[in-house]
Amino acid sequence: MSLEGFDFLLDYDAGEDFAGYLAGLEAGERGEGLAPGRVPHTFLVAEDAGLLLGRVSLRHELTPMLATIGGHIGFGVRPGFRGRGYAGVLLAAALGRAAELGIDQVLVTCDETNHASAAVIERAGGIHEDTVELLPGHSKRRYWIATALV
Repeated sequence: MSLEGFDFLLDYDAGEDFAGYLAGLEAGERGEGLAPGRVPHTFLVAEDAGLLLGRVSLRHELTPMLATIGGHIGFGVRPGFRGRGYAGVLLAAALGRAAELGIDQVLVTCDETNHASAAVIERAGGIHEDTVELLPGHSKRRYWIATALV
């Protein structure tokens, strides 16, 4: 589902039954029915009065690809709601859930040019490990955050 050009509900097909989509998310959290290469994951949203503002995905483990560029956590806030602190709230919620799952530290990545996301990650205790170039001119910053900081 794309809202304001933002891929908000990952893997949601607009023609799909929403209750079925939610059931799939719950199964994914338990590690059931995962597509090849996918890992158990938690999907959380920020909402206000029924309006979806942002989302965060917490991957419970890392594949080799996730360990390089995807990380444990991916978050995003709809364009009209950026700069209001929602990204930090979402990241904190994912860090808390990671701690509950026994994940001691998480890898969080962002595009090298996404200074707002880098600032959110650093405010949450992110320690910059390195920057990985994926393609010429497109690099990812990689951060580790100890969930005990939450």
